[in-house]
Amino acid sequence: MQTQSIMIDKIQGEIFEKLISQTNRVVFSYDVEAGAITYLNKAFSYVWRRTPESVYSNPGIVFNLVHPEDREFLVQEYHELLQGIIKNNLEFRIILPDKSIKWLQLFPELLVLADGKKYVAGFLDDVTVARDNIGTLEKFGAKKNSILEILSHDLAGPLANIQALSDVLAQSTGQYQNAEVSKVIRIIRESSERSVRLIRDFVQQEFLESSHSGLLKKRINLVSKVDNIIEQYKEGEKHIQKDIRFTYSGTRFYALIDENKFMQVINNLFSNAIKFTPDNGVISIDLSEKEATILITVKDTGIGIPERYHGELFDKFTKARREGLRGEPSTGLGMSIIKTIVGWHNGRIWFESKENVGTTFYIELPKD
Repeated sequence: MQTQSIMIDKIQGEIFEKLISQTNRVVFSYDVEAGAITYLNKAFSYVWRRTPESVYSNPGIVFNLVHPEDREFLVQEYHELLQGIIKNNLEFRIILPDKSIKWLQLFPELLVLADGKKYVAGFLDDVTVARDNIGTLEKFGAKKNSILEILSHDLAGPLANIQALSDVLAQSTGQYQNAEVSKVIRIIRESSERSVRLIRDFVQQEFLESSHSGLLKKRINLVSKVDNIIEQYKEGEKHIQKDIRFTYSGTRFYALIDENKFMQVINNLFSNAIKFTPDNGVISIDLSEKEATILITVKDTGIGIPERYHGELFDKFTKARREGLRGEPSTGLGMSIIKTIVGWHNGRIWFESKENVGTTFYIELPKD
């Protein structure tokens, strides 16, 4: 029986060895105490464009190829792994000799053998293509959201005016007591009111649906993501007639966020600023860095929030909900959901506002 068990173990070992050698995933092991890489499969050469032998003799080559912005992140994750904190789906970049950039996804495990020796082993996947595709989709998603807001802004305004003018017309023609005219005016008023409500409900539903899906956090540079949103709105500056500004004190503002949900928060705050800021007003977003946090500021020169509503703005179905300057209706759910999403990211949100001066929202997030 013992001989049979040994043969089975040998066969299984050969099977796994063949699988590991043929897989497209990089498989590795690292001796913690010796500071040496002890195993790399064939896939390593295709991804890193280095032979395993060159790395065995000089392990520093691997770390030197890591993107400078990601090195501190990986060192921190490594030390936490050694402390027994489980790590998974760690994404980082490497810069190859030809200056091209690859995105890698790391799945490390801390292994302690019978003799007490510690190894870090695991897998690495090349996710460059997937990352590029996601980036393209996100950029078009930001464009879609901004276009929806700009269109709703442009359409809701004239429709709200039609609705108001129909009321004036109804009062002016009421003395004639013409049933047919009154019916036409009523149809105009109800159609325009329904159309305005439909436009805003559609935009609001986009936000609600994205906020109710599962949370998937990744390490994201907020500068490039906010810039995507601002870029799309700036293309429509002449339509929304606002001065749009984006400032930041550095080029790296990394945070662990669910990109889809959190950028919807930024988009929602920005669209609200548009809604409540008169033509030729200023709307600005600023990113600044503190010791352990990132501060996002969304500021406008709009009509402001009445002080009596300050204490309940983030409540569900708050009385603070009101129409925009062009008659855009609100469900009152947006700010409540925004606060919830910021909380999911271990952040906090608050605001300052004064009537006829403007409103400033602040979001503070932990740095990654």
